[in-house]
Amino acid sequence: MENNFIEICRTDELKENRGKRFILENTEVALFKVRDEIFAVSNICPHQHSKIIYDGIIEDEFVVCPAHGWMFNLKTGKQPTGAAGLQVYPVKILNGKVFIKLLKKELKW
Repeated sequence: MENNFIEICRTDELKENRGKRFILENTEVALFKVRDEIFAVSNICPHQHSKIIYDGIIEDEFVVCPAHGWMFNLKTGKQPTGAAGLQVYPVKILNGKVFIKLLKKELKW
């Protein structure tokens, strides 16, 4: 797909309010379908770097880490306090397929 979007799955593979884990180019990604909108975020909780966000509980527009209880907004990746949290990836839907754009983190030395 154009603009470096990568096909990740079909929309019918995702269940409402349930996460699904994917590994793309060595990047852990969690996909969620909430009210028929699809969100892609980092699957790694920044608290103890656990790869479990996909297994989190959905509350409104937030995913709650199942191990530590930290909450992250699915649209922004931020915590309710506004503090940084999860990387958010752009999502496109085309012909029933989900595409995401992996964003590489730039190191600032």
